[in-house]
Amino acid sequence: MELKAKVVQLLPLVTGEGKNGQWKKQEFILETDGQYPKKVCASIWGDKINMDVIKEGNIVNLSFDLESREYNNRWYTEVRGWKIELAEAGKGSQPNESNGQNTVIATPSMDNISDDLPF
Repeated sequence: MELKAKVVQLLPLVTGEGKNGQWKKQEFILETDGQYPKKVCASIWGDKINMDVIKEGNIVNLSFDLESREYNNRWYTEVRGWKIELAEAGKGSQPNESNGQNTVIATPSMDNISDDLPF
C-alpha cells in the first residue's frame, strides 16, 4: 500500500539488541490531506531509515504494510514502511491547476421548473 502525507512529528529513534544483532526503528506521525485530515503513526526499520526524507514538513510517499498482533487479548496494528521518498511537486496535484484553465460545472436551469408539485 502507499500513502502520500505530510510529516508532522518525529518520535525518538528506538534502538536495541536482538539475536540477529543491533536494530533501530524510527517512528513518525504523518497527516493526510483532504477535507478530513487523518494522523497516522508509521515506523520504518533498519537501513531503510532516511533522515534526509523523514523531516517535519516534508510531503512524502510511504510504501508500507499493515501488520496486527495479539497480546493479552488485545490487538495492536503497526504501519510498517518499507520505502519512503519525497513526493514529487507536480505529482498528485488537482487537474487544471498547472495549466491555468478554469473548470465549469453545469447545473440545471431553474427556468423550466414549474410550481406544480406531483403530490
